[in-house]
Amino acid sequence: MALTFYTNPMSRGRIVRWMLEEVGAPYETVVLDYATTMKAEPYLSINPMGKVPAIVHDGHVVTECAAICSYLAEAFPEAGLAPTVDERAEYYRWMFYAAGPAEQAVTNRAMGFTPTAEQGRMAGYGSFDLMVDTLERAVSAHPFFAGERFTAVDVYAGSQVAWGVQFGSLPKRAAFDDYLARVLARPAYQRAGEIDDALIAAAAAAG
Repeated sequence: MALTFYTNPMSRGRIVRWMLEEVGAPYETVVLDYATTMKAEPYLSINPMGKVPAIVHDGHVVTECAAICSYLAEAFPEAGLAPTVDERAEYYRWMFYAAGPAEQAVTNRAMGFTPTAEQGRMAGYGSFDLMVDTLERAVSAHPFFAGERFTAVDVYAGSQVAWGVQFGSLPKRAAFDDYLARVLARPAYQRAGEIDDALIAAAAAAG
């Protein structure tokens, strides 16, 4: 089956690159530019939002990082990244938590919006501090988000934690550092970073 990955190395596409390297299946990479190819055809026929990443697998389009990670885990079960029956509750809980409340809280904070106590009753994340405390408990409960082993939720939610700590959108906490020491040492993470960093360097050299 053909697998094509649409991305920009300075985007959330780095999450999906990591997932693809974990899966180990061959794939073609199409690098898009924010101002031109990402906002025009033929890419808009794949993702009308004009955003990356996206994949096309055997003719089927998948967008949104959490959905792509979940899809790839199921499409390539031999990689062992999909949850077992006992792992499903934690797996789906934290996959959707990272894609929903955590993403919303970080974005709102970056945009300068802090909900009042009344607004916090409407917001899915309540407050930024509540979101962070909940995320800290999640990475402290087990070695990995879904339990005792690494799964696709560690690619997606783990990337959220890693970026948050690196760029300051999450506070420094020992539990985050301990968790990241486990997941960021993975060979697939290292390979993915090297690929995307090389693309960035090549683009810079080309002007």
